[in-house]
Amino acid sequence: MSESTSKSFDLDVITIGRASVDLYGQQIGTRLEDVGSFAKSVGGCPCNISVGTARLGLKSALITRVGAEQMGRFITEQLQREGVETAGIVSDPERLTALAILSVQSETSFPLLFYRDNCADNALEESDIDPAFIARSRAVLVTGTHFAKPNTAAAQRKAMKLAKENGAQVVFDIDYRPNLWGLAGHDAGDNRYIASKEVSERMAEVLPECDLIVGTEEEVLIAGGASDLHEALKAIRALSAATIVLKRGPMGCIVYDGDVPDDLEDGIVGKGFPIEVYNTLGAGDAFMSGFLRGWLRGEPHETSATWANACGAFAVSRLLCAPEIPTWTELQYFLDNGSKHKALRKDEAINHVHWATTRRREWPELMALAIDHRSQIEDMAGSDKAKLERIPQFKALAVEAAVRVAGDKPGFGMLLDDKYGREALFRAEEAGLWVARPLELPGSRPLRFEFSQDLGSRLIDWPVDHCAKVLCFYHPKDMTGLKQNQIDKVRTAYEAARKVGRELLVEIIAGKHGTLDDDTVAEALTEFYEAGIKPDWWKLEAQDSPAAWAAIDAVIEARDPLCRGVVLLGLDAPQDTLTASFAAARTARTVRGFAVGRTIFGLAARAWLDGQMSDEEAVSDMAERFQSLVSAWQRAKA
Repeated sequence: MSESTSKSFDLDVITIGRASVDLYGQQIGTRLEDVGSFAKSVGGCPCNISVGTARLGLKSALITRVGAEQMGRFITEQLQREGVETAGIVSDPERLTALAILSVQSETSFPLLFYRDNCADNALEESDIDPAFIARSRAVLVTGTHFAKPNTAAAQRKAMKLAKENGAQVVFDIDYRPNLWGLAGHDAGDNRYIASKEVSERMAEVLPECDLIVGTEEEVLIAGGASDLHEALKAIRALSAATIVLKRGPMGCIVYDGDVPDDLEDGIVGKGFPIEVYNTLGAGDAFMSGFLRGWLRGEPHETSATWANACGAFAVSRLLCAPEIPTWTELQYFLDNGSKHKALRKDEAINHVHWATTRRREWPELMALAIDHRSQIEDMAGSDKAKLERIPQFKALAVEAAVRVAGDKPGFGMLLDDKYGREALFRAEEAGLWVARPLELPGSRPLRFEFSQDLGSRLIDWPVDHCAKVLCFYHPKDMTGLKQNQIDKVRTAYEAARKVGRELLVEIIAGKHGTLDDDTVAEALTEFYEAGIKPDWWKLEAQDSPAAWAAIDAVIEARDPLCRGVVLLGLDAPQDTLTASFAAARTARTVRGFAVGRTIFGLAARAWLDGQMSDEEAVSDMAERFQSLVSAWQRAKA
């Protein structure tokens, strides 16, 4: 397909059809009956493709229906986070969002249940297809499953007709699921092929209007209405001049333009990628995303096929569907560097690129009120039991102060702890603030974790947007054994955070146990990077010289250019000192903000605990101090 067109479009592709919530068993190698916990993601072929194409740099949109309930809102919100246009999604108050539940029983068995009885996306109808919306896109993708019912078939046909009238292309993902056509039982969701004259006849009506047809060997058989693959391809060609892409799993794919050759291997073949099969579900959607990135940008078929094969390899080597599709940055990294692992999910370098390019929210700037302090506030309360019992209430007041300053402006956050901050954490989450929570036992050196050394079981209870924070007292000139202990502990936190999908902030304080020069912190960061630790954030002491910041910038940009950046810590410094440190950091390219605590809350905490300050006075005092630092930061940044 040529990238040039006589009409201007602001969307590359609109996908139409299924949108579900996928619940995939997290225990691998077991029956669905025995799965104990599930990972949740968006699902459904066209929904996945809308995500995949957006990740690969196309402007995509989805037309579907979701329930007017929590699962439907999850799909819409996740698509918005992915950059998918959601104006075509109808919220259906009468029906629930579809569900798909799966387990990985073995490398060839993936038991799958579809909960689609009177579901929202099956109620899609012609009136949901807005001609003005269709006119915005240079391609429309329809899916085989949504030709199974009259109302959904009519909706797709209307979209196809409008696309043709607008000079746009029609893409057909055959997407054959026998039990969604009523040909297999509820427990046969993973069945990929049952011959059906009725299904073949329905698809034959669609083929002449298509410009690109994509399917597996089984899907080509059903679309072509034949039991022989070669005859099926010829039958499709007799009805359609479309480019045909035959997906062949681990053997890659073959593209056919023009006549179908006598030897099927004579088609156009992209580079293949031998990998370990982990879960085949979603591989086709990732494949289609990669092919469309090339096809819609006018790339040669060999290139489109190679990108498609690579994207499919990523999906088949990972557990979920949409979340596993690579980003454009990740795909290019893989094509440039390859992987020594057949199981791509075990490649730390690729996993890091995937993680860092699919984070849920962007935080180009971060101004945080840090009140994750435990021992310091306990010291303020002394041995007074009544004061100790009031600490949680004070932390909630600190959140109110932060909310008062933040308003509805982006870039504000809190550091809060599990020990005293339960009520405060609820309020911060409700307010939409960035939240980080400490893992370390206060003051520990060697580093120890608070409550338990088993972080995985702890982090899994946290909201997915909460960031794990670990404070490490570390100086490059520490004794070798101590340094190794610190690095090993932080590595444990890093691995746990990645395993359960939480961001990690690593706070390094070097100045309490040695002198600081222009290279001290940069050298410390280098040693952590050498250990394979790539946190999302660094929290660092103020540096006195531009040279020190330049050294820190150089390390981060060389070792992890996808790092979110650095926030400055306060160490109970006077406000004037912090203001000066903000000004000194303005030359740093990686500094994104600050996370300051006692400078903001120290005076109020002592007075409030002693009964010398009311709730409102405490909130006002902290808000005023926080706002003063925010203003100082913004002046320095400007």
